Amino acid sequence: MALSDPVGDMLTRIRNGQAARLDSITMPASRLRANVLDVLQREGYIRGYFEEEMRAGIKEIRVELKYDNGKPVIREVHRVSTPGRRIYSKIADLPKVYNGLGISILSTPRGVMSDSEARTANVGGEVLCKVF
Repeated sequence: MALSDPVGDMLTRIRNGQAARLDSITMPASRLRANVLDVLQREGYIRGYFEEEMRAGIKEIRVELKYDNGKPVIREVHRVSTPGRRIYSKIADLPKVYNGLGISILSTPRGVMSDSEARTANVGGEVLCKVF
């Protein structure tokens, strides 16, 4: 089954998994999903992830969710840029999420990175999602 919005599907699976207090969730593998999960792991929102090969040519990603005193570390996650409406931002116009407590994840010409990494690299791009 083809998904029209794989990043939105991934964020919904994370949101639903944490609402159900699951230790880990699975989803179909893709390079963009893995890059977004790299940023979430570097910023400390998930414990980790790894790819599993289900059968020849079919891979899944298993994401280990993170909790703090029984509460999910990710309080809110919103998809900003959708397949029907792409949102691009210059680095000077990129707002801070919850006054710097959250992060925005951007797809830039230098790869997928958080807003703080993009400010350091002085590069803008497509705003994929906001995480708090």
